[in-house]
Amino acid sequence: MSAESPPAGPAARRATARHASAVIVAGLIVGLVSGVALGVVWWQLAPRVPLVVQPGVSYPQGYQPEGYLAADAAFGLLGLVAGIAITIGLANMRRDHLFSVLVAALLSGAVGTAAMWFVGTRLGSVDIEGLSATTTADLVVEAPLRVSMPSMFLMWALASAVVVTVLALGDWIGEARTARRALRAGDGGEAT
Repeated sequence: MSAESPPAGPAARRATARHASAVIVAGLIVGLVSGVALGVVWWQLAPRVPLVVQPGVSYPQGYQPEGYLAADAAFGLLGLVAGIAITIGLANMRRDHLFSVLVAALLSGAVGTAAMWFVGTRLGSVDIEGLSATTTADLVVEAPLRVSMPSMFLMWALASAVVVTVLALGDWIGEARTARRALRAGDGGEAT
């Protein structure tokens, strides 16, 4: 049996499955906790667009697409940073089996993104319909926090997939170099 192949047998398969499930559970827990924390950070970082509320209607005060864009960019940037950091941590737990790291990172991204969106939108919510129904004069309030570009929901998962791809590419290049050196050492030994 070579040094690179995993040990065979039922006990080894249970140990490998146990390690893979530990990485997945760790990814889910870290994704949830960090998603909640990042939701609070997003709520604090994201700029709000002023919204004019009148009886029966509401509209943005002036045309300000940069407020919506900045809120989306903050959400996406937080997702990218979290995806990179958490995937590196998960890969550190189980570097020898990148597929379980990828699954854990993608699940972490799904749970973390959902938690970040849920917490941020709940903290940044405003009852516009209620204000519009009860006001008799024009009010200017901050618009509710939301994600306008759906692609921002994929940033965490995208960063996770890129990290795992880079790690796998690094492993592949390292194995190719080792095989090439072994081949050269074998050719050099036969020639002398």
